[in-house]
Amino acid sequence: MSQTTVDTRADAKVRTVKLQNGDIFSFNSNISTELEKIPVIDASRIWSDKLEDRKAVAEEIRDASRNIGFFYLINHGIDQDYATEVIDQAKRFFALPEEKKMEIFTGLVPNEYHLMRDIDLSEAFNWAYDASEDPEAVDKTEPSVSIWPSDLPGFREGLYAYHTKLLELSRRLTRIFALALHLPEEYFDAYVRRPEAGMRILHYPEQKHSVDDQNGIGAHTDVECFTIVTQDLSGGLEVLSKSGNWIKAEPIEGSFVVNIADAFMRQTNNFFVSTIHRVINKSGHERYSAPFFFGFDRKKLLEPVPTCVSEENPMKYPIMTGGEYYAWRTNKQKDTNTCNDKMGVKS
Repeated sequence: MSQTTVDTRADAKVRTVKLQNGDIFSFNSNISTELEKIPVIDASRIWSDKLEDRKAVAEEIRDASRNIGFFYLINHGIDQDYATEVIDQAKRFFALPEEKKMEIFTGLVPNEYHLMRDIDLSEAFNWAYDASEDPEAVDKTEPSVSIWPSDLPGFREGLYAYHTKLLELSRRLTRIFALALHLPEEYFDAYVRRPEAGMRILHYPEQKHSVDDQNGIGAHTDVECFTIVTQDLSGGLEVLSKSGNWIKAEPIEGSFVVNIADAFMRQTNNFFVSTIHRVINKSGHERYSAPFFFGFDRKKLLEPVPTCVSEENPMKYPIMTGGEYYAWRTNKQKDTNTCNDKMGVKS
């Protein structure tokens, strides 16, 4: 995700969010509203045998991805028991003693556990794509890169059971996105044979301080192509609309919240929008969520989508592989920025 700087001083003329790439966005108030709504899309049609059904839902997704970059998916076909199990496993993990969680602290190993901080009041555990858990894996011998806590039976199995279901849904959604971009349905198939598909569980204690001083997670955008978020019923996810208002993404039981991420916005030449969002947990109790970050094969070039470029609207970004783009973004997050000058990258 993109780290940000937020200016909410009382004497500031305009409230702003500054993304790590330098882009600055203004907003009207730090208090969220329910006056604007995020679209709710019935996903049952993505599994239809009828092309006209799939095209119809693709048009709804096209509008949502273009206008706000967020939408709910209902009737998506994944049993709620999988989501319940992952949230239960999250509660098990985050209830562990701090010294146990620190065995896989991100400062000691390449990924996994992220500590709670005062400004962003949340903690997280990450795990990555594992070919052995992918029924459609191209290379089943590809080694796993994730590191797991010891003495927590059923934890890995519960998380990957859900991950595999979301992987299947994401591949189907990629075909629907192709239709949404008025491309052949199989246009992105080669990009997702070996996808990026990381997942995260998050724990948010209740926030005691004001929204000006503390967030669950601060304003940011996601990096990959799109994100599928499972959230509990606590609420707290908020989306910055084009009108400059923070919109509450109120929980809809059994639904997913899907958002466009930066790599897909680049590839569609800004036709799809990657929208700033944050978490404010003022529910009065702990909040848990599980975002699934889906992206294209890192070895593939993020070539411009042909229906999104023309002589009048040339490509706004240099073309590079997914791996080069993700590496640049990682370097930006670490404040090294070593790839930026070398490749002339814009985010």
